[in-house]
Amino acid sequence: MNRNIFITLLIVFNIAIDQISKVWVRANFEYREIKSLIGDKFIMQYVENKGAFLGMGSDMNPTLKLIFLLILPALVLGYVIYYIIKTKELDRLSVIAFCCIIGGGIANVFDRIVYGQVTDFFYINLGGVFKTGIFNIADLSVTTGMIMLLFSGLFNNKKKKEVLEA
Repeated sequence: MNRNIFITLLIVFNIAIDQISKVWVRANFEYREIKSLIGDKFIMQYVENKGAFLGMGSDMNPTLKLIFLLILPALVLGYVIYYIIKTKELDRLSVIAFCCIIGGGIANVFDRIVYGQVTDFFYINLGGVFKTGIFNIADLSVTTGMIMLLFSGLFNNKKKKEVLEA
């Protein structure tokens, strides 16, 4: 498959899964309604986030929100798209990671443009071990992409080190 088609399809897939999940939640939940998926460990609660990650920036004035929650993210996402299309040397894991980050980022920016806020609905609480804020599929895509980039960087640095030592 052509590399640019692969990149486009992966970004569109991430956006679509996120947007479909948000439409479903808005249609099937009352605002702030909680539904248990796995006891009290994994729940769904429909909320609208007027800020960024975990509500950060929700109390900013409208001009700062426009700059930091719409314009700046759109410019960064545009640059990352340009970067992955132009940088043919990127390994497959890095390309997939960047596509997840871009897709999730575009999906949340889309929500901010269309709705003025972002629909969130997943919450994980594993007791003292691990606890999240309320998040969505786009957030999961971005986080997964970042973790994949870290692994890609570790593997690539290990390969470079092995080549240098050989």
